Amino acid sequence: MYPLMKRILFSMDPEVAHERTIELLKLVDNNPAGKRLLQAMYQIRDERLSMKLWGTTFPNPVGLAAGFDKNAEVYHALAALGFGFVEVGTITPMSQPGNEKPRLFRLPEHQAVINRMGFNNHGAYEASQNLMDYLYADIPIGVNIGKNKVTPNEEAASDYVKCMDYLYAYGHFFVINISSPNTPNLRDLQETNSLRQLLRAIKGKAKELEMRGMQAKPILLKVAPDMSDEQMRDTVQAAVEEGISGLIATNTTLSRDAVKGHPHAEQMGGLSGRPLEERATAWIREIYQEVGSKVPIIGVGGIFTGEDAYRKIRAGASLVQVYTGMIYEGPGIAKSINKQLIRLLEQDGFAHIKEAIGVDAK
Repeated sequence: MYPLMKRILFSMDPEVAHERTIELLKLVDNNPAGKRLLQAMYQIRDERLSMKLWGTTFPNPVGLAAGFDKNAEVYHALAALGFGFVEVGTITPMSQPGNEKPRLFRLPEHQAVINRMGFNNHGAYEASQNLMDYLYADIPIGVNIGKNKVTPNEEAASDYVKCMDYLYAYGHFFVINISSPNTPNLRDLQETNSLRQLLRAIKGKAKELEMRGMQAKPILLKVAPDMSDEQMRDTVQAAVEEGISGLIATNTTLSRDAVKGHPHAEQMGGLSGRPLEERATAWIREIYQEVGSKVPIIGVGGIFTGEDAYRKIRAGASLVQVYTGMIYEGPGIAKSINKQLIRLLEQDGFAHIKEAIGVDAK
């Protein structure tokens, strides 16, 4: 079924294809019978894949990364596709159109995508309205937050704090996005001193909201793959020292080494998909060796198959996320990966997925 749908979608402009997909999912999102049909087609429940992190149960370790459901409009439909969790956003305080179009490019020969979307979203207030029933999604919902393009880095903390004000009551965990390459100078916030100040402001706001009676939520940091080893160690250690709950490795890359010669290789933006798989896995292993005993890691980058996901888990990831893989493999990707993970666990003699975490990094 998906090969035909893929041909239709790939005949469209990539961003138009994404918009059409969201429209279709909205129809399912408001249709209980449609959700039940998708659940019957795509969901796998197996206790060997269930993970409990931060007091929350993830029915399986395969999630959908931020960037797909930018405005938290279709997470119920996405939950029905068999994902163990869904991350919505990136959400900024004010709505913004993002960068000029075209800003999304497929590289099918490399199973890759380049995007320079620029945090296009409807803003934190609208997202908060869409997230009010997040508890009925049956899976954990993560909320990815960022700063508006017009906000200077010196005032970035105020944007993240505003997002917390609007959104902290909704979602099972929060992700601080300072690693997208598509908002000018955003990655500068990964510098140790800037990062510490930002995290202190965010944690302070979280504490204030909790004192008002809101439930405490885990706060994760998403890191870029383009740092040096020394920068990575400094960033990760600073984040852990400031009380971060987890790390997501990694965001998209500015490197074009793996796609040289492709007509889109010179397009500005972050590269995702198959070319990122090896680097992201290596990054997970290094982070796990650095702080794996202190905070869980969510692995993302180039995951298309169960083998790809399993490599990241063995490198140190407790959970994994897909995005570009879904574009190329279709809505059955979570089911396919989970079925393969069960086979790989049995093959290696593991009784539960948690036994495989970090075995290649120890």
